[in-house]
Amino acid sequence: MKKQLYSTSLSLLLLILATGCSVGSHKYLSFDLQSGNHLAIDSLDEHHYRITTQGGDPYIMLKELNQSLVDGKTVLTFEYRAKKGINFLEVFFLTQETGSFGSNVAGSLKCPGLAPAEEMTLYSVDLGEAIANANWKPEKDLLRIDFGDQAEAEVLIRNMHFRKRNKAEDAFFKEKEAFKAFDKQQNDQFANYLSRTYPSSINRVEVLDSTIRIQGKADLNKDKAILYAVKPWENILKPEQFNGVEITQSPFTLELARYEEIDGFNYDHALSKWVITGKGGLLSSSRYADYINPQENMPKGVLNGRKGIGGYHIKRGYSSDLTDFPVTSITVNVGITRFMYLDKRENTIEHLFHGKHYYFDASTVEGYDQTMLQALKHNIIVAAIILVNPASQSVDPKVGELLQDDHFEGEHAFFTMPNMTSMESVHCYAAALDFLASRYSREDNKFGRIHHWIIHNEVDAGNVWTNMGKDRPLHVFLDAYHKSMRLCYNIARKYDAHSEVLASFTHSWAEPVPVDGDYSTLDLLNGLLRYSAVEGDFQWGLAYHPYPEDLNEPKTWNDKSATFTMNTPMITFKNLEVLDKWIKQPENFYLDSQKRTVWLSENGTNSRSYSEQDLAEQAAGFAYAWKKMKNLDGIDAFQWHNWMDGRGEFGLRIGLRKYPDDENDPAGKKPVWYLYQAADTPQEDKIFEPYKPIIGIRDWTEIMHKVE
Repeated sequence: MKKQLYSTSLSLLLLILATGCSVGSHKYLSFDLQSGNHLAIDSLDEHHYRITTQGGDPYIMLKELNQSLVDGKTVLTFEYRAKKGINFLEVFFLTQETGSFGSNVAGSLKCPGLAPAEEMTLYSVDLGEAIANANWKPEKDLLRIDFGDQAEAEVLIRNMHFRKRNKAEDAFFKEKEAFKAFDKQQNDQFANYLSRTYPSSINRVEVLDSTIRIQGKADLNKDKAILYAVKPWENILKPEQFNGVEITQSPFTLELARYEEIDGFNYDHALSKWVITGKGGLLSSSRYADYINPQENMPKGVLNGRKGIGGYHIKRGYSSDLTDFPVTSITVNVGITRFMYLDKRENTIEHLFHGKHYYFDASTVEGYDQTMLQALKHNIIVAAIILVNPASQSVDPKVGELLQDDHFEGEHAFFTMPNMTSMESVHCYAAALDFLASRYSREDNKFGRIHHWIIHNEVDAGNVWTNMGKDRPLHVFLDAYHKSMRLCYNIARKYDAHSEVLASFTHSWAEPVPVDGDYSTLDLLNGLLRYSAVEGDFQWGLAYHPYPEDLNEPKTWNDKSATFTMNTPMITFKNLEVLDKWIKQPENFYLDSQKRTVWLSENGTNSRSYSEQDLAEQAAGFAYAWKKMKNLDGIDAFQWHNWMDGRGEFGLRIGLRKYPDDENDPAGKKPVWYLYQAADTPQEDKIFEPYKPIIGIRDWTEIMHKVE
């Protein structure tokens, strides 16, 4: 779910139990014994310590180094002994400009943990890239080390120091640097592809029952012009690999077979994009299908209001909330690697896709069926959030290996970008999407319905939430994400002509979010708009998460990074006017004529505790957000997520209900539950009125602002 309270920094990480590496002469580091949190520390000898963790956030500062790391000494190393081990380490790079750990964090790196060891064992981690990214100055700045998140772990540590990289570490570092250089080159080439003007063009692509109709204009004066179908796993930057059909006249209309046998798969070119090439390379930009003839005649889903629930599933209980609020939209998490198999298993459902059989756990699917049918019963619009868990969390390791991105480095990431670089991987991913779309886009609504598809989670913080490696350049990441969006869209449109895909973002806007952010949402949106202009528009929208700047703090009207300008660093509940203005600008419209959909698909305000004051502030935060949103018709729906407090939410109590296992009031309705129920009813003003003093206003018009 929500924002990780730790960071996976864009840094080189290498854990080596070094052998044959002489310690030599070093300046050993010392812990500041008075700075511990959730731990006890004893000094056993000079540079020798016993640490015992005592809570969920054990950390301690190192004393000032007061020296630079000369001669490339960037590897932090020490000996340790730990019977139970430590599940992870995290190094925080701190400046001395403020006294607050929240505001003086220049960067952080989450590292592998300490494996259980009965005897002294060497641990090393290369901090070089993290130091550079944080612009950390060891001669004046500080380090903090976090020892996992578990209590009652004991570790002995001695002789902590910095050293040079050994040969293995140096080779690994150089390999990573070479990959970064290649990545940058690819990034520049993608940017050039999207900005170039070409002599030829493909103007329209239509997917019919058994054929594909392609129309365009070709420059036949110089090179022989070839029309080629670029498959999703192929790289548009490598046109020399393309070999297709010669174009002999211009303008042209060609009708080609929709299905093609490729390495045992009956491939559907509805998933391809089309390009014109010549001996010198690309003669046109590529174009996806403008129209796909749907197999089903699905009516358009119509929202009957803006009130919704995020992360809903019937097995979570309290389904009465659907009608008590009432709810008009829900999001449903669908982790495809958690119930998909390559081989037939007991109690699975078989799905034939393009000549290959795939299998899905029947009990999991039944839970989705019940969830979708419950929504259908109450005329609720459903958006499925398509998530890909890493291979280590997949029920079938073979599916996990296929779908995990080749450069996934997210030991602590929640999800991976699906692998879009091989035919077998794309086929597996497409099969999962086709299973869902064909099951939940039927005219008879036998299993319920999915109307829209949210593609992955918070991609602007991709390193944590949609990982495809660290420090990936914008256009390299965007190429993969756009392919994933397009694949889902084209498959969904095979069944439902009204399906939309929504791109998922945190509350970042013109700047990446602090610590976890990789890209700004605005950069990603401008990239998607550029792809739409170059490769053909499709009906995508936004699944935006405008939490308060500090997720713990419900008084969102105090957010400092949320300003009323189009280049605000963040968009939170405080400045939703910015999002509303952006989505209404004609240059951002679908096909230059239709406003794109905006769902606030994951959001809410937090209660720091269940005290009367904290619950009142949570309710006031929601009242502020709702009253503001009511005046902004560019925002289509609001899904409260998580709608029940959860133990896995990093300490947040962001639900409308209390913890389901609360000792005194399990899943009890908080005051904000009653505000949510009253919202958009004749009782709204009466129920909301007591919260004006908390916000500091007399009239709701005071919360609205003009955007500069």
